[in-house]
Amino acid sequence: MTRRIVQLFLLTQSVFYSLFVFSQEESLGPAFVSPGQSEQTIYRSEASFDSTFIYSSDTLSLPFFDDFSSNHFQVYEADFGANGVTSVKLYRLLDLNDVPLPVNSKFTSQKTFRRVVDINELSFEDIELEADTIKVRDLSNYDLALSPAQEIVYPPFFIYDTVGVADEPDTIWMSEFEFVQDSATQFFAPIKDTNAFWLDHSAQHNYTNAINPWSLGVVTLDGSDENGFPYTFGSTTNDFNDVLTSKKIDMGTVDAADSVYFSFIFQAKGWNDVPENGDSLILEFYAPQQTQWIQRWSSSATTLNDFDRVHIPITESKYLQTGFQFRFRNYSGNAGAIDQFHIDYVHLRAFSGHQDTLFKDFAIVYPIKTLLKDYTQVPWEHYQNSSDNKMADQMEAVLRNGSNKSENNEDGTVSISYQGAPEGQFTLDKDILSGGVNYDIPQHTYFSYHNLTGGYEFDRSKTGDYQEFDVKMTAKAQFFHDANNDTTYYVQRFYDAYAYDDGSAEAAYGPTGVQSRLAYRFDPYEGDSLIGIRMRFVPSVNDVSNELFLLTVWDDNNGKPGNVIYEDDFLNPRSPSYVYDDSLGFTNYYFQDYQKVFIPGAFHVGWRQLEASRLNLGMDMNTDQSANIFFSVDNGQTWKNTSYAGALLMRPIFLSALNQQVQVSELDPIEESFKIYPNPVQNTLHIQILNSEFEGATLLDLNGRALRHILPGQTSVDLSNLQAGIYLIRDLKRRSSYKIVKY
Repeated sequence: MTRRIVQLFLLTQSVFYSLFVFSQEESLGPAFVSPGQSEQTIYRSEASFDSTFIYSSDTLSLPFFDDFSSNHFQVYEADFGANGVTSVKLYRLLDLNDVPLPVNSKFTSQKTFRRVVDINELSFEDIELEADTIKVRDLSNYDLALSPAQEIVYPPFFIYDTVGVADEPDTIWMSEFEFVQDSATQFFAPIKDTNAFWLDHSAQHNYTNAINPWSLGVVTLDGSDENGFPYTFGSTTNDFNDVLTSKKIDMGTVDAADSVYFSFIFQAKGWNDVPENGDSLILEFYAPQQTQWIQRWSSSATTLNDFDRVHIPITESKYLQTGFQFRFRNYSGNAGAIDQFHIDYVHLRAFSGHQDTLFKDFAIVYPIKTLLKDYTQVPWEHYQNSSDNKMADQMEAVLRNGSNKSENNEDGTVSISYQGAPEGQFTLDKDILSGGVNYDIPQHTYFSYHNLTGGYEFDRSKTGDYQEFDVKMTAKAQFFHDANNDTTYYVQRFYDAYAYDDGSAEAAYGPTGVQSRLAYRFDPYEGDSLIGIRMRFVPSVNDVSNELFLLTVWDDNNGKPGNVIYEDDFLNPRSPSYVYDDSLGFTNYYFQDYQKVFIPGAFHVGWRQLEASRLNLGMDMNTDQSANIFFSVDNGQTWKNTSYAGALLMRPIFLSALNQQVQVSELDPIEESFKIYPNPVQNTLHIQILNSEFEGATLLDLNGRALRHILPGQTSVDLSNLQAGIYLIRDLKRRSSYKIVKY
């Protein structure tokens, strides 16, 4: 038997680079999350060159500072009729005086002729039709500065004339025309938003990709575009990929004697892929009078998972001009979120110096994820019906003292509101926040855990299928601090599914091997009908969206997957979807025919894949739920825990809040008198009696022949001597049927 060794790998530059440690039979790879624009205009279009918006950027003043605790990317959403928006209609074909030609104008660059035929002399003469010179504008290019090119053109037809015949000459039109009159309307909108610092969107603003950042938020540059897709699937080459470009900055108010410094910090890798030799983070300055971008700094070597400081004096007069800009670029693999660099604390200011190397700050490092015990999200109905306290007894808070000396912090708070009205509040003890040492370790990150079970609980009396509570956490020190990064916000959602993850995907995960299984354990608050699985697959180095898998549900066997209680049939396999069907970036995979699978207690959801490739399910690397992640490479005979600390972006969907969405109705327990499992079944079919209304059932084949009778007190049926196939169980009282699959 061939031994299968599958590494934790990232495919770049034709070689395999290992990440963390080697593993067998499962694999973790890069997830995918997000060229520069002109320094004067920004072109944004959702369609072709027609109806393009051309934005003119505003100019910022010194100092420039962004710690990425909030999003300062420019939003492009001007309306055609908004104040200040103007437009110009451009024509493709013009005369030499730049006057548009008529709308039906057509020409060719091929010489065309008038053929005169003399039937008496049996001869003909070709006379070249008169050429014309016109101007042709390239409507595929947004730049109005490009002048239309002159072209010599001819009428797009041939004329046949017969001497001595009284009829009109025949005109034969060409079937294709190189030059046809066309037009495009371009719209112009000024940008006037001093709270927006960055012009482009290819680099990704996020709160989760970096390891122990110095404050909330970083910007990540890698090989994926702003929509989260690789610039080139399957590529093994390097290229310039993401760009982070500042708006114009007025540097004409300072000179070389004013000690102008540009500073930032950066980290390589973070939770994802290590930049290799040849990968670079590049900083460029724009010299307005020279209209030229000039490389000012670059780096490929850095301490992994720590941040390095960069301080650059700006003394050259070519940069000390109005219209100065700077931009970061990365040269790396372009097959997705590989070779990552993370940037923070970008600061451009005057009257500084090289000695100003301390980013003195007190900041929250990561957003809080949940106030609930175990889960980041649960169905609202399940929470409502629970009686014990579900608030977290280990809510994590991560803070950093950026000072070069010990500093005393203050008590923190967690405040909850509902539809704008205050609901409750927790106090986070300052000594617990700082590990009991009052932050006397300079430039240090602190992890603390807080028990919330003694106070506020989310109000179970609120009505509705879904609920959202706004949560705000604040933590401060006693010295001057940035008010933006000592506060973090998130929404505690109660929807229709259970979730361990925070919604972010820092890596792509999956078992490898034909017929491999992946199972994820959940222990719901109550028994209910499971109707599907919500998953977020991420476009990774290779496109696996055509690979096949079968949704599968197992019961629980001492913490591991047990019997199969649902599995898709082979006629209806699934594929990883990169087209998400809800606002949170997940795809809903409902069971076939909207079947409902009753779940009385702990269970496992996942898949059986048909091919060997890793399917690239998103993995949240900031949350460790590895104890609940299992995989099997021997047809489910043995199960192993994953070796990677993370949480899968996989959420089981319950019926509770989806009645209208999937067009099914929650069954009254009195009406639903029994449940059957597993389904598909191999040998023994189990029957769970729900109430005294159960009067027995009959096992039928698809021809309606009775094969077994199930008595009211019977809890199992032996099907081992039946052939594989599809059968029906008919409830004797309700006369309804359930389909089962025997394999």
